[in-house]
Parts: sequence; C-alpha cells; structure tokens
Amino acid sequence: MSVEIGMGKSARRAYHLDEVAIVPSRRTRDVNDTSLAWQIDAFRFDLPLVATPSDATMSPQTAIEVGRLGGLGILNAEGLWTRYDDPTKLLEELASLSDDSRRTRRLQEAYAEPIKPELISDRIRIMREGGVTTAVRISPQHTLELALEAIAAGVDLLVIQGAVVSAEHVTTSGPTLNLKQFIADLDVPVIVGGCANYQTALHLMRTGAAGVIVGTGADKWATEDEVLGIRVPMATAISDAAAARRDYLDETGGRYVHVIADGELQTSGDIARAIACGADAVMLGQPLSVAAEAPAGGAWWHPMASHPKLPRGSYVPATSDWPLGSLETVVDGPADDPNGWLNLFGGLRRSMAKTGYSDVKAFQKVDLVVTR
Repeated sequence: MSVEIGMGKSARRAYHLDEVAIVPSRRTRDVNDTSLAWQIDAFRFDLPLVATPSDATMSPQTAIEVGRLGGLGILNAEGLWTRYDDPTKLLEELASLSDDSRRTRRLQEAYAEPIKPELISDRIRIMREGGVTTAVRISPQHTLELALEAIAAGVDLLVIQGAVVSAEHVTTSGPTLNLKQFIADLDVPVIVGGCANYQTALHLMRTGAAGVIVGTGADKWATEDEVLGIRVPMATAISDAAAARRDYLDETGGRYVHVIADGELQTSGDIARAIACGADAVMLGQPLSVAAEAPAGGAWWHPMASHPKLPRGSYVPATSDWPLGSLETVVDGPADDPNGWLNLFGGLRRSMAKTGYSDVKAFQKVDLVVTR
C-alpha cells in the first residue's frame, strides 16, 4: 500500500516484527512431534540457527559449540581472531570497558591491526577439527583478497556479508566484485547479504548464492538509522524476500535459495515471527552474548561498530546478571526466565506446536495479524 509523504514523494507501508503476531488457527500438535531441522546445500542442521560473526559472541571454540548444538557458527575472517595470534586478553579488556567516551575509539584501535591471512587458515583448521560445519564471513570489499585463503583452508560455507550487499560491488580503488561470476567459479556454497527488498533479494539469488541474508543485523543498539537513515522493517523485508524465493524457484524450475533473517531478533517470539514471515533460518548475535561461553564476557558490539571512519552500532557492556546460562541453555533450554531470552528454539518449537505445524517450512504458512 502506497502512502503519500508529500506531492513529490510516496512510500510503501512496511511492518516490523513486533507489529505482527502469530494466530493459532489450526489444530495443535505435541511439541515432541515438531522438527526444527534445516538444510542448506549439502549441510544439514538440527536448528535454523546461524550465529552472527561478531567477535563478541563467536570465537573458533564458540563456533564449534554452536555447531554441536545444531546450528551454524560463523567466524569473522576480518575480526580479532584473524588479526591477533591470541586475542583472549584483548577480549577481556574489551569486555570491561567502562568509559563511555572511549568505547568506540578502543574498538576502532583494536580492529586497526592488519589481517593476517595465515590466521584465517589456522582458525578454519581449528573449527574443522571440532567436527562441525565451518563458515567464515568476509566483507564484499575484501572478498577477492581473502576468500581464496578461506577456501584453500577447507571452509565449508563462505559468507559474503555487509550491511547492504548488491550483486555487483563497484569500486574505483580495485577490481569490481561480480558476485555471479565469482560464485560460479567456486566449489563451496555461498551465503550473501544483507538486503532489504524483493528486487535486491532476487538479484542476489540470481548470482547462484545458496542463501540470502535479509536485514542489516539491526537491534536496539544499532545506529544505522541515526547514521545512514536506513531502517529495515523486518516483517516486510522477510516476506518480500520469501516472495523473491518463490519467484526464483519458478524461474529456475526448482532451485531453492534460503532466506536468513538478520535483524530485530531478541527473543524466541521474534524468532517465531521471523520464520512465520517466511525465513528459513535466523541469524542471532546479541541474544547469544548472554551465554557463559561468550568470548567478550557478556559485552556486545555489532561487526559494524568498529568501522574506522563511520561506526554504526553501540558498545553494550555486560549486564550485572551475566551470564544468564550456558550457550546450550540459551539455545535449547531449560529456561528459568519468562521473557523469551532463554531456550530460544524451544520457544519456536512450542509456537509451531500451538499452531499445529510439524516443521519449519510448513510453519511459514501460519496466519499472521497486524497488531499496531
């Protein structure tokens, strides 16, 4: 529905996840008869969980633990673990930053250390030895420079992710990244994103990507709205990408590209709404920072918070009640908190049971209502 802003501009009405609600209109189902299994390319997961590649939550060891719990942990190939031989002490320092005026500057200083390509190989080796599916995130700007190092090290999935990604990243300071051509030359599946509308999602699907990330990872501590004027209403963005997935499936005669929601995800209810809008999986960052295994000791920062020229995202110190539980408790319970912060996927499972759906794909058909 188009809304007139003024005589020279109209806009489309869009909805955030907290503006929609799930309607239990079918038969109910035993919660033990539901499946959260998800498969992308040849890789099958017990949970539709993709961990945000933030150094606050993902180290090689926590990525392994996410994999053991049934999800996909992604390590940032441009993060602290590929800039320092052992960033443990640095992470301990970053976990305890107290001076508000120094937090962002200290993050920028920490990430000013050059990337060491050999450390990318070393971290992938550690994750592979953990016996889980391995994935690393690389920005579009550094894909041509770093991707081959990751692939040579045996990474299973390559994630090309920026705040906003297009099918062709044009630059005058180096070679242009044509995603379609680049992906066609690779032997590993690629997940790309983020995007915010139907057309961009469809273009990214046409590059040959196995999955498309929808959203910019925005949470209540993100500042892209204030810095760039960009805000992605996730309920609408996910639904648009799901429509692109359907049309691309018809266009190609059966090629299915997975939609991964990244943004406005804080609780198990948010996860359920994202799946209901059409997501195949969700990307979680800050919700995992409350776990005891989080490398930054409960502190949180988005990968864009350390940008050297235009940081987007606030540093969030650990709360006094950190940790709320182990990573297993956060992901799969049991919960002793009634606010949806723990047993995140147990909440999704029960939402599916309350509406009578047995698997994630079927749950995408559940009825929704607009509540605001």
